[in-house]
Amino acid sequence: MSNLWLGLKLARRELRSGTRGLRIVLACLALGVAAIAAVGSLRASIQAGLQADGARLLGGDFEIRGGYQPVPAEAVQWATSRGATASAVLLTRAMLVAPSGERTLVELKLVDQAYPLYGALRLDPGTPGGGVQRGTVAVEPAVIERLGLRIGDEVRLGEARLRLTATIAEEPDKVASPTIFGPRAMIRLDDLAATQLAQHGRLINNEVRFRLPEGTDAVAFTRDLRAAFPQAPWRLRMANQAEPGVNRFLDRAASFLTLAGLTALLVGGIGVATGVRAWLEARGRTIATLRCLGAPAGAIFATYLWQVLALAVLGTVIGLVAGFGLTALAAQALSGVLPVPAVLVPYWAPLGLAALYGMLTALAFSLWPLGRAREIPGAALFRDSFAPARAWPRWPLVALNAASVLALVGLVVLTAEQPLFALWFCMGAAAALALFRLGATALMALARRLPRLRRPSWRLGLANLHRPGAPTPIMVVALGIGLTTLTAIAQIQGNLTRAITNEMPDAAPNFFFIDIQPAQVPAFDALLRGNPAVTEMRRVPSLRARVVSVKGVPADQVRVTPDSAWALNGDRGLTYTGAMPADTRLTAGAWWAADYRGPPLVSFDAAIAAGWGVGVGDEIGVNVLGRDVTLTIANLRQVAWRGLGLNFTLIASPGLLETAPHTHIATVRNAAGADSAVLRQVTDAFPNVSGVRVREVLEGVAALLGRVSGALTATGSVTLLAGMLVLAGAVAAGQGRRVREAVVLKTVGATRGQIRSAFLVEFGVLGLAAGGVAAAAGPAAAWAVTR
Repeated sequence: MSNLWLGLKLARRELRSGTRGLRIVLACLALGVAAIAAVGSLRASIQAGLQADGARLLGGDFEIRGGYQPVPAEAVQWATSRGATASAVLLTRAMLVAPSGERTLVELKLVDQAYPLYGALRLDPGTPGGGVQRGTVAVEPAVIERLGLRIGDEVRLGEARLRLTATIAEEPDKVASPTIFGPRAMIRLDDLAATQLAQHGRLINNEVRFRLPEGTDAVAFTRDLRAAFPQAPWRLRMANQAEPGVNRFLDRAASFLTLAGLTALLVGGIGVATGVRAWLEARGRTIATLRCLGAPAGAIFATYLWQVLALAVLGTVIGLVAGFGLTALAAQALSGVLPVPAVLVPYWAPLGLAALYGMLTALAFSLWPLGRAREIPGAALFRDSFAPARAWPRWPLVALNAASVLALVGLVVLTAEQPLFALWFCMGAAAALALFRLGATALMALARRLPRLRRPSWRLGLANLHRPGAPTPIMVVALGIGLTTLTAIAQIQGNLTRAITNEMPDAAPNFFFIDIQPAQVPAFDALLRGNPAVTEMRRVPSLRARVVSVKGVPADQVRVTPDSAWALNGDRGLTYTGAMPADTRLTAGAWWAADYRGPPLVSFDAAIAAGWGVGVGDEIGVNVLGRDVTLTIANLRQVAWRGLGLNFTLIASPGLLETAPHTHIATVRNAAGADSAVLRQVTDAFPNVSGVRVREVLEGVAALLGRVSGALTATGSVTLLAGMLVLAGAVAAGQGRRVREAVVLKTVGATRGQIRSAFLVEFGVLGLAAGGVAAAAGPAAAWAVTR
């Protein structure tokens, strides 16, 4: 304790002279903390916006989702009899046909007169009553641009001819019902019969939103509703869950960006170690004098630990303030992309987490140089900058250093959305540090063993790489990790974009045709097989099913891996067949006979089965059109989802499901340039059938990646900026020595040009070495993340 108090007194006196030697430590910590604080605060501000505006985003205080089944009238009546106001919404996809014959797939939304319960639907131009009227349709501006429409044109949806009266300027609940495969078109629910789109097995999502009387407890109300209908197959969603998909996307994007920010903080940690070491070297004579005069080693250690902690606190505070400022700038820049306006107030949880990261990083990277200086004898400290002494910190300090590193790793893993991915990140970071440290050692050894060069500047520059106290290891590590991060991000973006825009369209069909009625199958097949432009057509029956149990355990109680949880949410595609489909690759079990008519069996996706912990012989319960059916797993198969063909998680045996109402789905490949002709031929003959252009969907995904890539590149650039700060710190740390060397060299006849050339050789070789290792490490990291 006496050493701590003496150290605090000496630290306070030394800090009066300023923090000039530790400014790099300040900058490195502030930069990393700012990146993490900005990402965490932006996520929290968007989630707060979703929470505050949940009723408008959902369209009600709560919602009943029936999926492909209508919401029971009894449930709606139960809620309205207790004062709730109901609004029914149907969502489906359909082809909208212009007077010219041009057509496009639209996300069709059918609303009633009560819509919207919260917020306002803005149409341009406005309509009487402010909503969509019977016999009319409103569309997003993209539909008008794509089809060359004008307000007042008559368009066709299914079998109905409707008047285009307005464009949709603002849709209050779009977050809860996003457009995925096409732009929005909106009509009245009363016009559903005229369109003839409500056919058996069609992909229609039935939703009813409810607005509760002022002061009603929504949680208690929905709890009573569930109790009144305990066996109901529908799902209930509250306003604070307006769109779980948005929250999942935010969590995963923030997790990835936080890891990129942590990389910047990791590089900044190297800067901390460099800055502390330079600070101690600058104070070397003072420390050595105190040691020779009998000052306890513990007091010396405490003196500089107090100073580092004080600077770490200051750097962390600067980073938190800067991070909050970056949050406001990011929210303004992304205002057109974010689902809701960000609520910009300080969020103490992400700011506290960023501060904890900063302090742990400062501790993890400063204890070693501080502990090393503690163990060097006073006389040796005078020589340490020219002939570094081999000294290790004492074991308690080594243990404390290891504990701080483990605490930092634990914090990264435990606070990540995907802990396993975060753990791999930590292991990758450790491997990268080791790789670049080995690369620096190899470079120094190579420079030492090179034959004597004739040009003095080249000889001096290469000698600087391996002289005593050379900053080569620190420079190679700092620059290399920054370059690796940027290279990895560029490779990830490039590979994903190429896969989506080039590889997948080449392997994918041109069209998916959905909602083909069983009675239309013979004519549909004949039409396409008679078209010379069609090179391949595949068609299978298609049903919608909801998984209700796994091995007898209700679906909401099943414990599954995060990457397989999607298959338990919502409705799943289900088909049946006798013969095993072509290109099927079984991993377990055997296929049933083509004429099988026994108890229902199912072929299941092997990857999902592993995530659910099921295998051959286990049972899965599914609900098909309100009826629970138990399927026994007969085999597992590997599903090639990237091919975008007719792939299903569940393929059932023939028999029972053949009698259920269903539609068919088909994929079509056609000759280049024949897309429009094929689409027009099919949808003219079958107005209820919708055609999905695969390339348009993939282009939309690629555009989304393009918008995300800016944030990734910006965050990766922070890492490179941190590396540049570390480089500047390393150069500044040796500046005094370089000045003395330059004076000696000039004295013995060296010119300024030769000295400058020597420095250029030294730093040029350092940059080439770091870039060369990064060129190998970056793609390797990108491969792991992309896979």
